[in-house]
Amino acid sequence: MGCCGVCNPLNHPQFHRSFFVSAGFFPGPLSTSASPSPQFGGVPSAMTPPKIQTWSGRSGPKLEVFIPFLGKYHRPVSGRCCQTCTPRSWDGFYPEDLAALGFRDASRLTEADTRFRGWLVRRVCGFLAAWEWKIPAESAGELLARVCSSRRVQDAASSREPGSGGDEGSRKEEICQILREIQAPLSPLLLRLCHWLLPKLLTRLFLGVQLHRGQLEMVLRAARTPEVPLVFLCSHQSLVDGPLLSFLLLSQGIGLPRVAVSAGTSPGLRSLLQRLGGIFLPSGMSPARSDQDEGLPGAVLDAYVQEVLRGRQPLVLFLEEPWAALRLAEPARRWLLRLLRALRDGAVPDVLLLPVGIAYDLAPGRAERDGAPPQPLGVGSCLRAAFQALLSCQHRGCAQVDFSQPFSLREFVDNNLVGPILTGNRPEQLLLPTILGRSPLDVGTVGAPSPSLGSEEQILVTALGLHALSDSRACSAVMAVGITAALLLHRHQEAVLLPRLMWDFSELLEQLLLRGRAVGFSGQLRALLGHSLRLLQPPRAMPGPPEASARARLGRLAGGVRHHLAGEAAGACAIRALLLEVLPIVGPPSSPTRIVLSRAELLHKILELLQLLPPTLLGLQPCQPPDCHSLHILDKLILGGLLEEEEEVDSERWGCDVAPRRRSWRGQSLGFFSDDSDSDGEHGVPKQCYKLREPQGFPGFLLFLCRLLSPVLQTYGRAVQFLQRPPWPQPEEDYVEALLEFLAEDEDGYPDRSLALSSLQSFKDMGVLEELQTPTGPALQLSQPFQSASNREKLAAFIHQFTQL
Repeated sequence: MGCCGVCNPLNHPQFHRSFFVSAGFFPGPLSTSASPSPQFGGVPSAMTPPKIQTWSGRSGPKLEVFIPFLGKYHRPVSGRCCQTCTPRSWDGFYPEDLAALGFRDASRLTEADTRFRGWLVRRVCGFLAAWEWKIPAESAGELLARVCSSRRVQDAASSREPGSGGDEGSRKEEICQILREIQAPLSPLLLRLCHWLLPKLLTRLFLGVQLHRGQLEMVLRAARTPEVPLVFLCSHQSLVDGPLLSFLLLSQGIGLPRVAVSAGTSPGLRSLLQRLGGIFLPSGMSPARSDQDEGLPGAVLDAYVQEVLRGRQPLVLFLEEPWAALRLAEPARRWLLRLLRALRDGAVPDVLLLPVGIAYDLAPGRAERDGAPPQPLGVGSCLRAAFQALLSCQHRGCAQVDFSQPFSLREFVDNNLVGPILTGNRPEQLLLPTILGRSPLDVGTVGAPSPSLGSEEQILVTALGLHALSDSRACSAVMAVGITAALLLHRHQEAVLLPRLMWDFSELLEQLLLRGRAVGFSGQLRALLGHSLRLLQPPRAMPGPPEASARARLGRLAGGVRHHLAGEAAGACAIRALLLEVLPIVGPPSSPTRIVLSRAELLHKILELLQLLPPTLLGLQPCQPPDCHSLHILDKLILGGLLEEEEEVDSERWGCDVAPRRRSWRGQSLGFFSDDSDSDGEHGVPKQCYKLREPQGFPGFLLFLCRLLSPVLQTYGRAVQFLQRPPWPQPEEDYVEALLEFLAEDEDGYPDRSLALSSLQSFKDMGVLEELQTPTGPALQLSQPFQSASNREKLAAFIHQFTQL
């Protein structure tokens, strides 16, 4: 019996014919035969009519795929530099026809990558290409001599033994030992062999590694800038990121990079990676953030980085750890500090910084549990994983690397717009009056003073790192698996029909494209969804209860969608908080569209939530103050069709303007913006208000946005409950591990190390937790006001108002 095309158009034959026009995927209108996975590429470019694109199946004929629901929009061009911090870099190196240049699969080398042509070349093109790539020659003796002659190294070496002149030979040997810990001379033969084998591994791991030709042209233009080196600042999703970027930069003619590697490697693997271009922090550096205790190892590292920049070798730095996403890692701070010192010492006239976003359907090697730090890697474990990938025929999906627009480090330093925001009023001064119901003069004694951000140099390092991390995350593509995981976790927690899931997939994709977000796939909708569902099948050995493990896995995979929509999700949660205040008073209306929201109260609620959560977690640039972000979020809610402006409030409508006025205490404002709506209302001018709307084609989008942010807010709420459990004081590492165990006890949530660390940082900024210096090191202590159960309940109630309906 046929379905009704009016009641359920997804099941109507004409729907399938209009959405899926292809050769080989669907023999008939209602065919459900299995289809090979498409080679996913980018979104079609330009405002042109929908067009046919061709992919080659791995074991079948070429497939022509029609993509009508993507062809309506421009291909979103992500990755422009910040026009506020670096306005002069905005027009630099950016091809006018970037969107029209298309993609290429960087993991598959062809005869076009060599100087030769012919049928034999096509069979050995990978070998020929690897042997033609240029690898810079190095002289260990010359590098050591230049490092030893550095002023910083000489000053640090002489200050170690102030009472004597010291032995010149022993000092040189010590410097040589530190330099060996940082790097080793490159091995051309080993490099060519590994980069010949790496494409074979990548083709086993991924269906394709997509690289935008326009972005590549932009990087090549920047690489041709005389006397200015390139530094790639990357997000970090997997342990494969380093080898992947090294291969891409070398194979595309940009140059062999020096890649900063974390310290979790065995001595054998460390030596191997150094011969392949890896660099490490020396072991003698103090773990503290202060630069005063780094001594000779820090000075040698300064001199080495300056030599790398002078030689115009590309440098790859990872800003975060895979197990602690969206948090600036401590090793990244140290590498960024070297860049600033090289610029200020005049070692190079300027440095071009390129944020890089890497996106996977499923990140290889990522922990399936709560994102725990990985165990130290060795040569044996890496070889074992590589052979398993080569012997396995199961692909882990697709990967895409996106390069953002280069920007000038000197211009960023000269403007320094992020530093004043970091050193301005903190949540302890702005948010606690609302939570505790006190004036700022009373709250001034709450907790210990917030830990200092350090010297001016350290503040600039933090500003640069947070801004680059935000840029790299912003240019990362949204993957098909991430969209599917977000829908299954936050919209269809029960069983759902495939046509319904297909419709919601296309609608959520349309919402992302309308917001200018790049996606890392294209193809037939049913094939995309089938590809995602196959990859979302749980592994054979998932630790813990099946439901909790599946929820945690979906939550991590949906993180990319949450990051791109987090700003609007914060606005949706603010709307939810306003409804929670007014509905118990006036009762539920007959329709949500009858509710009218006050602009002043809505901005106030958004600002409260922005001061609770860090900007990097919400995908917001740190160079803008919270009031600007709140106005921007309100504009996006209006443009997205969730709010509609309404100047006058009818008496028959429900007005959500009953919250008490608490925006200022004795002249101090909660935010930075000045709202004129109140004064207008006093003089008879109607207040500016908004009414709720539902986007056409995606009912319940407001609730979906609230649920996107619910894992973050639930983690914060559970962290408040956890404050009464541990003994105080205690080391930060013990606190985090105990908090993760506590989060794992929640049946409706899941432990996430990144979110747990985010809640810890927010509590420290707010003065809920304070750091104490103990004989065994720094420890966390619950501040005196929050030792009271009533104040902890107030904090929990403040967070709970933003949770989902």
